[in-house]
Amino acid sequence: MGEPSKIEKVLVCNRGEIAVRVIRACRELGIASAVAYSAADKDSRAVQLADEAVCIGPGPSPRSYLNVPALVHAVGKVGADAVHPGYGFLSEDAHFAQVCLDLGITFIGPSPEVITAMGDKTNARRAMAKAGLPLPAGSEEPLSGAAEAAERAAAAGYPVILKAAAGGGGKGMKVVYSPHDLAAALVEVQQTARTLFLDDRVYLEKYITAARHVEVQILGDQHGSIVHLGERDCSIQRRQQKLVEESPSTVLTPEMRERMCAAAVRGAAAAGYSSAGTVEFLVDQAGDFYFMEMNSRIQVEHPVTEVRSGIDLVAWMIRVAAGEPLGFGQEDITLSGHAIECRINSEDAAAGWAGSFGLLERFVPPAGPGVRVDTHGFPGYRIPPYYDSLLAKVIVHAESRHEAMRRMDRALAEFDCAGVSTTIGFHRELMAHPQFQAGTHRLDFVDKYLADSGELQHTERSAME
Repeated sequence: MGEPSKIEKVLVCNRGEIAVRVIRACRELGIASAVAYSAADKDSRAVQLADEAVCIGPGPSPRSYLNVPALVHAVGKVGADAVHPGYGFLSEDAHFAQVCLDLGITFIGPSPEVITAMGDKTNARRAMAKAGLPLPAGSEEPLSGAAEAAERAAAAGYPVILKAAAGGGGKGMKVVYSPHDLAAALVEVQQTARTLFLDDRVYLEKYITAARHVEVQILGDQHGSIVHLGERDCSIQRRQQKLVEESPSTVLTPEMRERMCAAAVRGAAAAGYSSAGTVEFLVDQAGDFYFMEMNSRIQVEHPVTEVRSGIDLVAWMIRVAAGEPLGFGQEDITLSGHAIECRINSEDAAAGWAGSFGLLERFVPPAGPGVRVDTHGFPGYRIPPYYDSLLAKVIVHAESRHEAMRRMDRALAEFDCAGVSTTIGFHRELMAHPQFQAGTHRLDFVDKYLADSGELQHTERSAME
């Protein structure tokens, strides 16, 4: 593979399974790794695996993983010349990226300018429209108030969705079905945006009912080369949070796939993008697709693409940050088979998806042909209450979708986890559901399924016993 020419030690500014993933990529590249950890993560798998570890503060993330001065101090303490932010936390924080740049630290990700441009959703909409990507009807600028919101909503047609301009991760948005509810919904989203993002700007889009969420993985270098690595379907969601991802999507025809992937590359090129990133689209029932947003970071679901393409996205993020050219073009990329990822969260789906924290008494992930598990869990690990509930990702790869679903069910049945509640039982029920098996599900599937299924609670409780 060859080693990057400039990076010698990476500080991993994250936790959980993505920290473990980055540490492994560094080791395979022959690069030293250090991990920044909170006091709550002192016994974590990432701390065990990294060459060095440095505590950056107490458990709550504002005092640790979101503390830029503490992270910069950690860089100096371990002598790192690069940082990898993973996903979440500071991964799309242009200020952190700029601080690193100003101090001569390589930020493994896109430039601060690109992060800023794509992080502001109204700016991203304008840039993608200029690049020729289709967009849902809506406001080009943040809404000035309730009067403009009413005017824009009437022009787009109800239902509409209000979104925080600085938002992301499925947060800071609300669907509005009636003009009577618009003003109150605008105030609610503005307050949420102000709390979560310190930015109360909100814009409006036509809400595409019964849509599918399909995203395209792109990878670019600092020399102007950009390729796509196919699409992932992320339509199994709960409250705009992804639960299952798969590739290829069952909703795209070959012609649609070609157009969508070409649009993603065109948009990334227009943004001057380098590193791994994702261009996200909504697909309506007529088969038309619309740009939604661009994520300027590695995605949770990146293994789906890795197992189909054979390309290590995390390693290539590091290599690109070191100045390496990709060394391959679109014609060199081959995508094979079908891949599915299930996010195993420490949650109780039968109790309103309440978080479940505490000691992992037993933890034996599945294995065998075509099964990959990315996790930071181990027997005796105590899951802290401060962070995201993601415990493991089970990824399967097979020749066909039918075989992949069968393989996933086998893997989930093997997963032995005790001490906390998990979503393993939910995913087994999902794999057996006729609508999911037919590939005709939409974004509202989980809500409908949870409302209609009398079997889910029994499945979840059985999985926990």
